[in-house]
Amino acid sequence: MPALLNEIAVTALRLFVWLALLTALFVPLERWFGARHPARTRRQRLHDLAYFVISSLVPVVVLAAPMALLAAAAQHVVPAALIEAIGRLPAAARIALAFVIAETGFYWGHRLSHELPWLWRFHALHHSTEHMHFLANTRSHPVDMVVTRLFGLVPLYLLGLASPGMAGSGTPALLLVAGTLWGFFIHANVRWRLGPLEWLVTTPAFHHWHHSRRDHINRNYASTLPVLDRLFGSHYLPRHWPAEVGTDTPQAPSLGGQLLEPLLPGDRAARAGG
Repeated sequence: MPALLNEIAVTALRLFVWLALLTALFVPLERWFGARHPARTRRQRLHDLAYFVISSLVPVVVLAAPMALLAAAAQHVVPAALIEAIGRLPAAARIALAFVIAETGFYWGHRLSHELPWLWRFHALHHSTEHMHFLANTRSHPVDMVVTRLFGLVPLYLLGLASPGMAGSGTPALLLVAGTLWGFFIHANVRWRLGPLEWLVTTPAFHHWHHSRRDHINRNYASTLPVLDRLFGSHYLPRHWPAEVGTDTPQAPSLGGQLLEPLLPGDRAARAGG
């Protein structure tokens, strides 16, 4: 019990430090460079904090066992020669390969979360924010987070690019940390355009169009590589910004309702993409 309490305290402290750093960075940027929006209500701010904690803890706990099983199963599913060939690549090449493979998996996990109604019912929560801000990044249902991460991480474990308890385990951790940090940036309320860099990496403008309420909500699925949207025909990035963000899929007003309703039978979220 003391060890468990100590681990909980360390985790809570780490989350507090991360939140403090993110707030110190993005709140001034959003005030100086963002669009003017009404202040969020106290309930909305509390929900932001709750989802920040949930998104930091739930996927790690839920995915630990499945990833370990996948790593073991890979020895019987994937040809050993392929894994050995990947293992002989230089470290930089393995990291680059892992990044591209994971990002492609995240892209398709995200896209299917829009196109399949039974996944959209969970993903709709992420689109329910009506004013973009950095903490919108972690406003996600746990099922949605787990599904998307499985799409990105499963190929890494199957190909030997990640292994629980081994050196390879640092690869998915690094990808998730980098992706999460970039996620806060592209959700932030900052009206920046990055010129030619927008061909190479996702930006707030790119992702804000993904959060547009209707016409373009089914575009710009990539988390960091917009070339994936160009390749698969879902890219959209005009010079102006979307006039309205959000979704027409109804959401419960309470935190408990938002988490429980998608698990219940019904057609509340039957229309994919809002």
